[in-house]
Amino acid sequence: QVQFVESGGGLVQPEGSLRLSCAVSGVAVSRYSMGWYRQTPGDQRRLVASILSSGSTMYYGPSMSDRFTISRDVAKNTVYLEMKSLKPEDTAVYYCNFEPYDASTWGQGAQVTVSS
Repeated sequence: QVQFVESGGGLVQPEGSLRLSCAVSGVAVSRYSMGWYRQTPGDQRRLVASILSSGSTMYYGPSMSDRFTISRDVAKNTVYLEMKSLKPEDTAVYYCNFEPYDASTWGQGAQVTVSS
């Protein structure tokens, strides 16, 4: 059974930084493309960044490539999203999943709130 467990969210001031972690169980992250997604109230879940099974980065959302970095630790079977220079509009619940996602495997997500 595949499971994604996100952590590392919280309240941060504008221009601050956070690192999200996603512990993956049931599959090896080295065998699948993985993605980070985010969702704000009233909006659909959107892809933020993704990393190929080979470990090379594939995609970043608009205005994110210079602020967000996706990475993974194969030994820990964990995917990370490093975020810096955070803006209030980055406030959302962040999820990890396959890329493309499997709707049956969403985790609880990590709330990120950017506010002064």
